[in-house]
Amino acid sequence: MDLYTAAGRIARSFEIDGKPVELGQHGVIGDGFTAALIGVDGSVDWLCLPRFDSPSVFGSILDPEKGGTFRIRPTSLPFDSIQGYDSDTNVLQTLFRVPDRGVACLTDYMPWTDDPRSSIHELHRLLEVREGALEIEVVFDPRFDYARHKTRVEVTEHGAVAEGPNGECLSIALGCGFRFASRPEGGAIARFTLRPGQRLWAILSWQAGQPEPVTAYRPFEHLRTTRRFWRSWASRLRYDGPWRHDVMRSALVLKLMQYAPTGAMVAAATTSLPINGHGNRNWDYRFSWTRDSAMAIRAMNLMGFADEARGYFHFVRDNVDQRGRLDLMVQIDGTDVPEETLLTHLSGHGGAAPVRIGNAARDQKQFDVTGAVLDAAFLHEKSGGTLSLNLWRKIRELVHDSTQHANEPDHGIWEPRADPTHHVHSKLMNWVALDRAVRLAPRFGENGALNHWSSSRDALRREILEHGYDSQSGTFVGEYGGNSVDATLLLFPIYGFLPATDPRVERTRARVVKDLGAGKFLRRYQAYDGIDADEGAFVLCGFWLAEALALAGCVDEALEVFHNHLDAANHVGLHSEEVCPNTGQPLGNFPQAFSHLGLIQAAARLDLALRLRDEGAERPPRHAFDLPDV
Repeated sequence: MDLYTAAGRIARSFEIDGKPVELGQHGVIGDGFTAALIGVDGSVDWLCLPRFDSPSVFGSILDPEKGGTFRIRPTSLPFDSIQGYDSDTNVLQTLFRVPDRGVACLTDYMPWTDDPRSSIHELHRLLEVREGALEIEVVFDPRFDYARHKTRVEVTEHGAVAEGPNGECLSIALGCGFRFASRPEGGAIARFTLRPGQRLWAILSWQAGQPEPVTAYRPFEHLRTTRRFWRSWASRLRYDGPWRHDVMRSALVLKLMQYAPTGAMVAAATTSLPINGHGNRNWDYRFSWTRDSAMAIRAMNLMGFADEARGYFHFVRDNVDQRGRLDLMVQIDGTDVPEETLLTHLSGHGGAAPVRIGNAARDQKQFDVTGAVLDAAFLHEKSGGTLSLNLWRKIRELVHDSTQHANEPDHGIWEPRADPTHHVHSKLMNWVALDRAVRLAPRFGENGALNHWSSSRDALRREILEHGYDSQSGTFVGEYGGNSVDATLLLFPIYGFLPATDPRVERTRARVVKDLGAGKFLRRYQAYDGIDADEGAFVLCGFWLAEALALAGCVDEALEVFHNHLDAANHVGLHSEEVCPNTGQPLGNFPQAFSHLGLIQAAARLDLALRLRDEGAERPPRHAFDLPDV
């Protein structure tokens, strides 16, 4: 990999002075079971084992003093760091340059297995000195269970072993014969000097009750196998448009965030990373939202990753089948999300407490979810998948339930901590559920309900046009009877409710930009949501705007919005949930699936719009359920 290029952009050099690195100064690696955030200073700042939603073992991103870390870096400070991914892989490399002393390269990855039911459960770290002679420091300081329990670290002949509660163990081995020593502040430390041609292998393994660290067995074999897997997987990408680097990185991120045993996708790899300096809006996103999975089906189908699309869809299908209902979120194994709990002993990222685990939104009413699932089911069939008759019967029940709740208020997509209301987006998605059911019904000979669904869909459309529309402003609004807009109104043409060139849609889009615009970005709403704290701009909403503009034929405006949001990615192409409108710094949990899903859909839509414009085609803009040919 050329470390001066990352995700199709010029890599950024960071000066490391010993202070904790910022949120955006991280790459992510994973193995289909969990994910680790690796800072540009060589520190593993976040890792939960053995699953995404397990308690953290390294959590210094939430508390640099108590959270725990696994760091490999030069001892000389300051030094420069450049980080990037090996091409078309999730193998991360970090280049350390110590002025007048030398250069070293750190390679981080988690071995990947093709068996979705098992994992090697290891993190491999390779440090090679390229120039000069460098003193290197390795710090191994795990803190089990979000640092709620004391961790005992024992130095052994081949490395170190950490023991936590209930016999949980981590082990590490150094592959060059260097020895650890106990560290007064906790954990173990090793220091040694490496010269060109010398290398260090550090192998972190996890297995309950494992007494000894593994040795560095066939490490290059695992590295080759992992690179080979990622490049083989990436070669299936169908998209060959102008933003292939960015789309590829988004696809690789989404693959990392899919839990292999069940096909579930986590909303983000982290919990409680703040979207403002107050910490009021810190949430746990390490669960699977049905809505996100439905969006993933669309995105993966667009890019040609049919297996992953089916995996997401089957997870949703199995949950409906097993639980007998459609939950807005579940754990990655399909069980209930835990109650929300505060971890008051952790200071929070940048001091922005509290740290939360679990999510109280699990108990909310969100009636837009059924529409997302029906849209996904329709796209699944349209892309070559097959819905079983049994599943169709479950879907039919979901549609029935959706019509039963169509007149009720809910909390809506943004999960406010306020009372339910009649969100226009939820009504829109109820309409989508009925519309897609009408489109699917003939495939199953479902003539009995077809007329009822069709008339219900048309009635709901009339209701939305009447109660979700403000005649004084000439725009749609976020809530029935309200007077403020919501970024979800951009989805009207994307889901095919109205054409993008409808005057009401155009006026609404213009008002969304005027009222919710924040510099180059877009906030998601204005209305009070029960939390006394502001937030940044929502990355997904900006990609929605780019897609809506492309559908309307405003290609140049769409390109400007799209490029602004591409630039909001960090140095390796990763997007957070939100972005600070003033500084462009990432905010919120990271990396965020929503943001990368939005990027993929907007890139496909813009690529199609550019092709149509170049061909001089004169035809109505497509709706998003007509999949662009990438």
